[in-house]
Amino acid sequence: MAFATARSPELDEALGPGSPIVVFDKVSLAFDDKVVLRDISFTMIAGHTKIILGASGSGKSTILKLILGLLRPDSGLIWVNGERVDLMSESELMRVRADLGMVFQEGALFDSLTVAENVGYKLYEETDMPLDAVRRRVEEVLGFIGLGEYIDRMPSELSGGQRRRVAIARAMSAKPRLLLYDEPTTGLDPITATTVDHEIIKLRDLENVSSILVTHQLRDAFYVATHEAIRRDDGLIQIRPADADKAEEAEFIMLKDGGIAFEGHAADLRASSDPYLKTFLS
Repeated sequence: MAFATARSPELDEALGPGSPIVVFDKVSLAFDDKVVLRDISFTMIAGHTKIILGASGSGKSTILKLILGLLRPDSGLIWVNGERVDLMSESELMRVRADLGMVFQEGALFDSLTVAENVGYKLYEETDMPLDAVRRRVEEVLGFIGLGEYIDRMPSELSGGQRRRVAIARAMSAKPRLLLYDEPTTGLDPITATTVDHEIIKLRDLENVSSILVTHQLRDAFYVATHEAIRRDDGLIQIRPADADKAEEAEFIMLKDGGIAFEGHAADLRASSDPYLKTFLS
């Protein structure tokens, strides 16, 4: 099932396949004397995935905060969904954020709300959607991630992997073009982490959602980059190794000392002879 959108056809066409959805142009940011980012430039294409790697404190999560407008750069330009956001007012940023979804570290669900209330929170609080329509949308997204039977449970009744998947459902409930993932598999065992990886892959390949994945989990980073989701003739969804062309829709960015030490595809990263990259990957 594909999710319908309420966005304008003109903007959908402008941000279609092959067009940039996020652009950083010589972006720099420092906190007092500590330079976090220095002249960072990259472009992300709609429907693709950017995987941002780097040591702790290298600026990975800072990039997500700049996209959301929670931080402003000291210099440089940032475009999101075709709009320049680095000079926007808070009210203007709220409009842009309406087309973004954020999956926080550890999931960050509201413990006092049910799964349904967590997933539908943005729709309940920020839209005029009728309650029965919100419920249908919640059922739809929970069905997509395979947790429909848990709709009326509390977060405390879920496993760690289930809570992360509910967090993804919450982020996608308002049908954003762009999903931002901040360490979505940290603290999960490899088998549980793979279930989260599958949801990221499914959203990218079946719903054409653009993704920026910040992680230090190399296994998950390469898994997302080198696998694809297809819908079989019987309607079931299959995750399988991606062919070379599909794998090129995922690009890695390695941050080091405030700059980009590497930008390219999984095969290029694995084949790099750079001593720092080899050490990081080992």
